[in-house]
Amino acid sequence: MRSKATVVVLSCLGWVAAPTRADQVSASSPRTGVECAVTIPNGIAAGEDHPDPRSYGNVHVSVGPFGMWPDGTVVFKPGGAGFITRDGALGMKFGWRRGASGQLTIEGHRVDAAAPPLRSEVPTGYGDRGFQATYLIFPTPGCWEVTGGVGDATVTFITRVVKIGDGPAWRRNVP
Repeated sequence: MRSKATVVVLSCLGWVAAPTRADQVSASSPRTGVECAVTIPNGIAAGEDHPDPRSYGNVHVSVGPFGMWPDGTVVFKPGGAGFITRDGALGMKFGWRRGASGQLTIEGHRVDAAAPPLRSEVPTGYGDRGFQATYLIFPTPGCWEVTGGVGDATVTFITRVVKIGDGPAWRRNVP
């Protein structure tokens, strides 16, 4: 039986900045006074024998080496990485590592205002363990909590999403 390994970072100061589900549903605009306490890498790369300073997670599942953006902020800017969907959502490639066997699942929600849930694309063809490329699709800019899991193992991180101007030039027709 696999033990459940969960890493949750909501705030450097504790749970005070984490909104309840009721707050998320009722908020229609960004709430003042709620900071986006982004997750910083902890160096753990799932399934690897050596640390990776750009990764965050536990021995079973981790995000990185790409995916943990500088200063915890994913920036969508003209000439930059990522894409805009036909509904205006912001998509970016995120790399994950699986130390446990199984399919990676990803979910997420905005913590500073109401928004549709995070969408993700997890392609097949990467095997049952090891590296897994994905796309995370954020419906809006803001502060996002993202959880990736393989079997009973999960890792949760907080990231800020910022769009500058019209964002990247790539427009992608995803559902």
